[in-house]
Amino acid sequence: MVQIDIRYEGELRCKAVHGPSQRELLTDAPTDNHGRGESFSPTDLVATALGSCMLTIMGIAAQKNDWDLRGTRVSVTKHMAADPARRIARLDVEIRVAGRHDQRARKTLERAASTCPVHRTLGDNVEIPVRFLWEEED
Repeated sequence: MVQIDIRYEGELRCKAVHGPSQRELLTDAPTDNHGRGESFSPTDLVATALGSCMLTIMGIAAQKNDWDLRGTRVSVTKHMAADPARRIARLDVEIRVAGRHDQRARKTLERAASTCPVHRTLGDNVEIPVRFLWEEED
């Protein structure tokens, strides 16, 4: 169990404190929703959580198999919907995998990415197309 404490700072900003590490992070409402957009919005954090979770689970699979993923990058593009209510409609994920990997490694890493807890939590509520780009294909 991890506790995160969040305090409203005013002007649509919040400060979150990660209990175990005491690290802080600020959020700001986006410019299209009355904010200044000077930091991650709460929905930006969802997109960030998805990308970093997918990459972390891939990293666990890579460690187990002694594969090197250093330099692998994930880009997540968030698309909002307003009807019937403001929400995340789609998160486009592009994963650029560094290094040379055989077909077994590719299948294992792709499967790992799709099993991350954030992806599973979002489920059918958010469309999540994922595209893998393998280094030798660039």
